[in-house]
Amino acid sequence: MLKIADLVKRYGTGEPVLKNLDLTVEGTSIVAVIGSSGAGKSTLLRCINRLVEPTSGSIELNGVELTSLRGKDLRMARRRIGMVFQGFNLVDRLTVMENVQSGRLGYISTWAAITRRYPKDDIARAYELMERVGIAQYANTRADALSGGERQRVGVVRALMQRPEILLADEPTASLDPRTSEAIMGLMRDLAHELDLPIIINIHNVTEAKEYTDRIVGMRYGRIIFDDAPAALDEDAMEAIYAGSPGADRAAGAQAA
Repeated sequence: MLKIADLVKRYGTGEPVLKNLDLTVEGTSIVAVIGSSGAGKSTLLRCINRLVEPTSGSIELNGVELTSLRGKDLRMARRRIGMVFQGFNLVDRLTVMENVQSGRLGYISTWAAITRRYPKDDIARAYELMERVGIAQYANTRADALSGGERQRVGVVRALMQRPEILLADEPTASLDPRTSEAIMGLMRDLAHELDLPIIINIHNVTEAKEYTDRIVGMRYGRIIFDDAPAALDEDAMEAIYAGSPGADRAAGAQAA
């Protein structure tokens, strides 16, 4: 279980980006976080994995308080939190297998990583996951030779190689065409249920959020103002989340598409 309580993130002396935010994610639910640009969606995800330091509040994952961890304890905790990025974050000159194995860097020795002497169990696990997402044939292909959808599949497998207890996805389909975007969302939904893995997805496309997730959290100005099943996201809720914001037209267009 992920339990966030009274979370605040402030940069300098300005208005907080996150304002006393509370959120609980249990089981294998897939949670979409929506809202206009600047609502705090990405900051929320980055506070969870401590890429951004919270100003105050509590973030607890399966009984471990993440905000108090430092050094080795923090590195150990991060192994339990998978992350899928909008920009893929692959090393282009490395092969798919090598990029996938980077998800195990927190588990193997520095020497094994440098010499690429990956444990046999890790190689077997990588092939299993790559086969599942349809990229096993590219195991020895350089990452820069892949399409956007294939690159994002590599990013998903890399995160799953950590054997995470939760998966965070920050705009994982923003750089993809509509058809590929839907394929990635469907894949993540299926993997969540197959692996008993909770997923939090920061996403702009409301139509995809409603179709592929179990729960939608709507943010505005650093606060959660909607938290319910996708079917409950009606016009009034959309108005509350997006009205007058720069992302309003984009979100409305995505919903109508």
